[in-house]
Amino acid sequence: MEKNKEDKLSNLNFDKFRALARDNSLSMYEKIGFYDKFREGKEKVIFEDILTKLKNLSGNGKTVIDIGCGCSELPVMLIELCRIKGHHLILIDSKEMLDQLPDAEFITKMPAQYPKDCEELFKNFSGKADAILIYSVLHYIVEEINLMEFLDKTMSLLSDKGEILIGDIPNVSKRNRFFSSKSGIEFHQQNNNTEDLPEVKFNSLENNQIDDAMLFFILARCRNSGFDSYLCQQDASLPMANRRDDILIVKP
Repeated sequence: MEKNKEDKLSNLNFDKFRALARDNSLSMYEKIGFYDKFREGKEKVIFEDILTKLKNLSGNGKTVIDIGCGCSELPVMLIELCRIKGHHLILIDSKEMLDQLPDAEFITKMPAQYPKDCEELFKNFSGKADAILIYSVLHYIVEEINLMEFLDKTMSLLSDKGEILIGDIPNVSKRNRFFSSKSGIEFHQQNNNTEDLPEVKFNSLENNQIDDAMLFFILARCRNSGFDSYLCQQDASLPMANRRDDILIVKP
């Protein structure tokens, strides 16, 4: 891996993603923080998995919000689905990311860092969103924004029967369980061409890492706020399913 590229894709935050989006030396996947091997040829499978959980996307004439949409094939697939289904799609990300996605009458682009720069969104769409997608971004959001504020404001957008999918959450607890297993050890050794054992830490807090405790906190916070919430397994065909989780939140 080119050292310069490795530096670009580490310690990411909102402003660094803006810089990635402007960097034409990077692929569409690298611009959203992934090495090509984790996303190239895999986003169709990811989108199909999303559709199994965000059921409201299969309806017609819905209000759909994609928070931190990025600029890869995934938002383009969502745009095409919304075109077919007659949905109103709101895309939220930096201007640099949004400029690389197509425009259409049914799309509202909101260049903003969510939720702090989204006053108009909460003013105009409170209680109106049928489906909200937040994919592969929670671990960046919680670095910069209060988790409870993020959850509470996002839930306030939901219509009755509305759904939120917080997808592709890196879970260090799940990672540790996987890499302590026989299949995880084999996976590590084959992918890294080594006979070394993967590093695993149980019963220790890892700074700036999402773990089981944080995921269960999210589930409890949503339920105590009057919403149903579920921890969901990713399909095994997804590139990092063995160490990532999804959360589905539904307004009854």
